[in-house]
Amino acid sequence: MPEQALQAIQRLIRDGGYQPGDVLPSQRDLAERLGVSRASLREALSSLSALGIVSVQPGKGVFVQALQAGNGAPAKEFSWPYAEQISAADTFQLRYVLEGFAAGQAANALTADAIDALAENVDAMRVELRAGNFDAAARLDFEFHRRILEASGNQAFLNIVTASEAIFLESQKLPFIRPERAMETWQEHRKILRCLSRHAADAARKAMQEHIRNAASRTGVVFSI
Repeated sequence: MPEQALQAIQRLIRDGGYQPGDVLPSQRDLAERLGVSRASLREALSSLSALGIVSVQPGKGVFVQALQAGNGAPAKEFSWPYAEQISAADTFQLRYVLEGFAAGQAANALTADAIDALAENVDAMRVELRAGNFDAAARLDFEFHRRILEASGNQAFLNIVTASEAIFLESQKLPFIRPERAMETWQEHRKILRCLSRHAADAARKAMQEHIRNAASRTGVVFSI
């Protein structure tokens, strides 16, 4: 399974003394050493690349970009690629305020068809997470939040996200740095969806804010409001 391969590579990096910039063994050697299929290995490397842990450079190899602490939490060396523009903490705080309000607004405006589309998104995320396809799950995550922002009716909100799509998407990839907790994102999306389906504006706002604070925490970012 890709998730098992992903965890095995993380253990290899952590226990093998690899540092950022070091090159890992060839993919053939990695697959043999870890006892996983080449297909699972490729999917795992794709997910780790999306998370910024490794860089897969065709013709050159797989290079370590960031490390994890022994407890599975992101290590201090973990790189937020947009640090010169905005911090990860500031990004999650912006999302907390903006998306919490948007969820409350959307709860009163979502049509039955729009709620069905969100439900399909949540189901698709579960499938991708169970398969260990974290990059695909992150893109579904982004789409889930974008649909809610769109339904809020506030064009300014949507413009902010559209203009900074890469930054917002990165903040949705980061929580999957801890694959053992990846399903928490799906569970939280289900809770948000239930509130939206009931057109419960206050509950939807609180569920969205709780989700974003939890996502930040899974990334290693803690903030107070």
